[in-house]
Amino acid sequence: MKKEELYQYVDHTALKAFTTWKEIKKLCEEALQYQMASVCIPSCYVARVHEAYPKLKICTVVGFPLGNANTAAKLAETEAALQDGAQEIDMVINVCDVKNGEYEKVTAEIRALKQVCKDHILKVIIETCYLTEAEKIAMCHCVTEAGADFIKTSTGFGTGGATLEDVKLMRKYVGNNVKIKAAGGIRTKEDMEAFLKAGADRIGTSGAIAMLG
Repeated sequence: MKKEELYQYVDHTALKAFTTWKEIKKLCEEALQYQMASVCIPSCYVARVHEAYPKLKICTVVGFPLGNANTAAKLAETEAALQDGAQEIDMVINVCDVKNGEYEKVTAEIRALKQVCKDHILKVIIETCYLTEAEKIAMCHCVTEAGADFIKTSTGFGTGGATLEDVKLMRKYVGNNVKIKAAGGIRTKEDMEAFLKAGADRIGTSGAIAMLG
């Protein structure tokens, strides 16, 4: 696949705790130059980016990176981000609920955020590094049932990132209307191509330009 095509699958990402405005501007200019799918940035920068780069698709994160905030807090974060100009939301599930077997709570939370997002894209980070295979399959069902647009492997802040095995598992068990975002630990052009071939529809990475040139 040509690098110009690969860029179109990338959420160009900068989510470190110490990310500066200078770094965010560079990220945005690169995303526009290479025609990437979006920039994925901290919510504190969404309004500023929306004003400075009105043509750029903005993704931000909610309940990030641990996911264990209560649903009301996640809803408030989502509403504020959308008002500021975000077009895509990457939320983190409450892994505590998963480990407690309370899958209905996970589904209800995702559904609540999707109702706020309406036509805006909602991606659901299930943080695969903490889940058993049975839990991953259960999360595929939760995300599908709740009506989210994407299931996403990882925050990039956990103990592991995306694996081809997890993407293949998601493709097998997630609904036909749900797309897959692979994120965390994707380091080469060959990695990107392999994840797309395995079933990913979007790639989350901060290193696309280094990978593709």
